[in-house]
Amino acid sequence: MTKNRLTRLRIEMEKAGVDIYIMTLADYHMSEYVGDYFKEIEYISGFTGTNATMVVTHDEAGLWTDGRYFIQARQQMAGTSIKLYEEGTEGVPTVMEFLDRHLQEGSTLGFDGRLFSLDWFEQAERLCDRKGAYLKTDENLVSAFFTERPSFPEHKVWILSQEYSGISTERKLSDVREAMKAKGAEGFLLTSLYDIAWLLNLRGDDIHCVPVFMSYLYITMDSCRLYAMERDFDVAVKKYLYDNGVSLSPYDRIYKDLNSITEKTVLLDPKVVNSELVNEFPSSVSLIRAENPTRLMKSIKNETEIANTRKAHLKDGIAVTRFIYWLKHAIGNEEITEMSAADKLLEFRKAASDFLDISFDTISAYRENAALMHYEPGHDHEVTLKPEGMLLVDSGGHYLTGTTDVTRTIVLGDITDKEKECFTRVLRSHLRLLAAHFPKGVCGANLDVLARGPMWDLGLDYRCGTGHGVGHILNVHEGPNAFRWNPKNPDDLVPLVPGMITSDEPGLYFEDEFGIRTESELLVIEDKKTEYGQFYRFCNLTLVPIDLSAVIPEGLTDPERRTLNAYHADVYEALAPHLPKEEAAWLKEATRAI
Repeated sequence: MTKNRLTRLRIEMEKAGVDIYIMTLADYHMSEYVGDYFKEIEYISGFTGTNATMVVTHDEAGLWTDGRYFIQARQQMAGTSIKLYEEGTEGVPTVMEFLDRHLQEGSTLGFDGRLFSLDWFEQAERLCDRKGAYLKTDENLVSAFFTERPSFPEHKVWILSQEYSGISTERKLSDVREAMKAKGAEGFLLTSLYDIAWLLNLRGDDIHCVPVFMSYLYITMDSCRLYAMERDFDVAVKKYLYDNGVSLSPYDRIYKDLNSITEKTVLLDPKVVNSELVNEFPSSVSLIRAENPTRLMKSIKNETEIANTRKAHLKDGIAVTRFIYWLKHAIGNEEITEMSAADKLLEFRKAASDFLDISFDTISAYRENAALMHYEPGHDHEVTLKPEGMLLVDSGGHYLTGTTDVTRTIVLGDITDKEKECFTRVLRSHLRLLAAHFPKGVCGANLDVLARGPMWDLGLDYRCGTGHGVGHILNVHEGPNAFRWNPKNPDDLVPLVPGMITSDEPGLYFEDEFGIRTESELLVIEDKKTEYGQFYRFCNLTLVPIDLSAVIPEGLTDPERRTLNAYHADVYEALAPHLPKEEAAWLKEATRAI
């Protein structure tokens, strides 16, 4: 099937006069997760990960992805002619380096400009100019034969009331206009679906597990126009927009409207705005290139969001803890598979009255499957759990009160000494970051070594960041805050400030053996102020026990043991009153001091 589709693509390339064609796993808004409509790479290659770029020439095809997906990509593309390029690995060329080697004078490089950012387009343009090649970005060659393409996402839009959002749309728009004024911008083109949903206090369901809606927003000092699917807005939502000074126009009309704007200076984020949109601006417009001001605004949760998030984590902690209790008592007594375990966890989450959806597809990975960081269980490839080994469950939920993301590696029976040693090493990494105290101005890149230290001591590591920001009823992965030791862009050097929520999720992964990850969410809060300035620390939000049966107590330092015991005391105190008597008794033992 892959071979036939690559052949069809090359036929379309021949027709269009394109020598090298590029695809990326993105939508018109550079979203991390995308609707099925945009999954062209999956259609061509069979790879189902969330990060990929694919380059096709007349005799080669390559796919680039990051360390989370190396094992998965190798497995899913086995038997195809597509070569895997492992991003960040020594000796592996970047996409641009590959293009530089293959692009010839007079040849044509093609891609759908709506699916690539302005930044990326300009890199490609400079490369083509230097190589004497041509650039073609006005045609999607896959559309000619992607007859099975799902329909364009369209779902109802709803209002997130201020009791959950904390700040009104009017106030947020005022803050944005102040940011525009500071930049000298008369207009602001906002295309990030997460930022638009946050700014307007609206949510939708156009991306699986991400409650956003397909839209663009153009803001001036006295107007705000939303471009979206009008039929997805009922009378109440349209009135809400009108009351907040927001007019509604058809989704695709933005391309026409941008052509006739009168503003002379327009603020936009070149990493997010697609290149075809920018091509529509009149030549008189000067672009002010900067990160969307909304990005940092929404990453710092307000008091209402923080209070509500704590409520969400209590409900989520109850659900996940009850799931772990069920799993440990049911294993060996009834047939359980990776997928049926994920379904059971969803049942527990649905018991919460304000549960909306899972925040990403649950990773329920048994034994060697846990070595695939983003493994997906399925009813079409059931894997039966046994009373031995470990099950890694990475999951989360969207509630009206907030978004959660938690990973626990659960012991189902006998495990090896190596598994215990690795579990304890991962736990040490997790606890060291949780216990950090740091001065104002520190960013995630400064702290990442705390988590990796116990692993680096043994020459071990993991091929991903240690943590990511978490959105508020938005994308579970949210920048700019993160824990990554090797900063690759300015985001990685953004200081951590009170109100930011970041995951803490070190892990160890051994192909064909097992994988271990322990993940909780951390809230940055103020700590003491000293002669050296203001200090911050982390407050744990996640309330789920860590499996002590895999811990080697003497493998922990005294400070690490104290941190673990204090965490478990908090878990028991918060959850026990909400659990059935027998489950509360089990939790007391599961959270005992060691």
